[in-house]
Amino acid sequence: MRSPSLKFAFIVLLLIASCKDDKETPGVEERNEVEEITFLTEDDLIEDFFDDSEPRIKELYNIAAVSEFYRENDFEPIWSDRELREDLFRNIENIEDEGLFFEDYHGDKLQKLFRSLDSNTEEDNNLLEILLTDSYLQLSKDLATGKLDPTKIHEIWGTPLNEIDPQGLLKKAISDKNIQKSLDSIRPKSKVYQQLRSALSEFKKTGIDEDTSTVIPDGRLVRPGENSDRIFAVTKRLTELGYYNNPIDSTNTEYKKEIQEAVEKFQLDHDLQVDALLGSTTISNMNLTRRDRYHQILVNLERWRWFPRDLGDHYIIVNIPDYELSVVKDNDTVRTHKIMVGTQVRKTPIFSDEIGYIIYNPTWTIPPTIKKNDVIPGAKRDIGYFQKKNIKIYDSNGNTVDPSSVDWNSSKARSYTYRQPAGPSNPLGIVKIIYPNEYMIYLHDTPSRSLFEKNARAQSSGCVRVQDALGLAKYLLSDQEKYDDEKIEDILKSGRTTEIPVKQKVNVHHFYWTVYQKKDTIKFINDIYNLDQKTWELLKPAD
Repeated sequence: MRSPSLKFAFIVLLLIASCKDDKETPGVEERNEVEEITFLTEDDLIEDFFDDSEPRIKELYNIAAVSEFYRENDFEPIWSDRELREDLFRNIENIEDEGLFFEDYHGDKLQKLFRSLDSNTEEDNNLLEILLTDSYLQLSKDLATGKLDPTKIHEIWGTPLNEIDPQGLLKKAISDKNIQKSLDSIRPKSKVYQQLRSALSEFKKTGIDEDTSTVIPDGRLVRPGENSDRIFAVTKRLTELGYYNNPIDSTNTEYKKEIQEAVEKFQLDHDLQVDALLGSTTISNMNLTRRDRYHQILVNLERWRWFPRDLGDHYIIVNIPDYELSVVKDNDTVRTHKIMVGTQVRKTPIFSDEIGYIIYNPTWTIPPTIKKNDVIPGAKRDIGYFQKKNIKIYDSNGNTVDPSSVDWNSSKARSYTYRQPAGPSNPLGIVKIIYPNEYMIYLHDTPSRSLFEKNARAQSSGCVRVQDALGLAKYLLSDQEKYDDEKIEDILKSGRTTEIPVKQKVNVHHFYWTVYQKKDTIKFINDIYNLDQKTWELLKPAD
């Protein structure tokens, strides 16, 4: 055991049995009086709670922070006020309303200690004091920053993590005699988060488990009119989910029109490609149970604890799996646009930044990933690749390079800059909106505008293609009178690449959430990067 050089008095509480209130907090049997009866030296405190060889150390989540907190406060107890104790425990009892878990905050142990106060040993009550402090520190941290570290889940996470001083927050809560107020101050304030809390409550009211949940087996793609022995399971599952109301023929193997219509409605509701094809993505979404959807809500509440509390007064928010961009000003959504995002292989990253400028008639400098995975392999197959794609090659001095002079199997090929000039075939279209960032991600137009009619739009190489990108650019320049419609039209007709700074402050947030409340309906959308289950496995309480 460590030998401390100093000793401090630590006042330990003993809660004396007395009359109970007429109204008891569920699960808490409290006594009204406290008496300071013993002193505990730092030696005893370390031996009982802070010694690494002591088994009880495993009960604390924040051993160093708890130890430091009491040292800074001369080992004075802080939970001598009954209302404060009850206030904290009430929050722990109700923490599942936030998508967190009672057992993660010593809930069972605290409940047991509260219920046996009249028979607790002195050591038990010492433990109660310490556990309450440890619970507050952990609970405040989880509410403010999330239980998980998103940088360990996402390949790229560029949004700054929230910060909190749990010990300072606890000191203020004790000083103000208000635990509830202190915890409310760090909860997410986002409208989406509050709607998710409501959705969670409604979901639990109607039941998490299903009476039956048919699992559709894996198998080959089934097209309309084809036969498959999985059709019965598909029809049964659609019935359970409320999409199919006709009688079920257990002998039928044909993928009939009425079943196709039910599948299309399911696909539409979950932002899947509405094609009536029974592929792996549609089947996997149909196989998700109500309990799976409940977990999905918990996962999305956790995500909102990662996101910044202050998004700004004026911002663009990109919800990647929902394929939608919204412009919000003074808490009002003023514009929405359909978008296309990165594929599973080339994911659009999560990050936050600020709009810098707009480029009309943009050239396209090919980013490193596309250069490595597409351009150089394309050149190896066909030296005419560059002429067909209208791509120019430049060395480090800006001189053009003849494709036929390059050894495409050498490392030298990766050192060149590859650029496509402005024009109708340019994949950036006629405008791009830049928020300078290390990921080389931006918003842009596209010549392939018909793709916005598809429901599933994870088709880019990471950047965000925007439907009516010209309209969005016009909005961002609306505070600069000289860039009216006529001026922009002249710029576009000229074909010259033109850069215009955006003067109004507009933040950009790339977020990822797969559940939200739309009017009175909980909308579940396809988890395009397969992150929900991965996050749930880390979020759920230990067995």
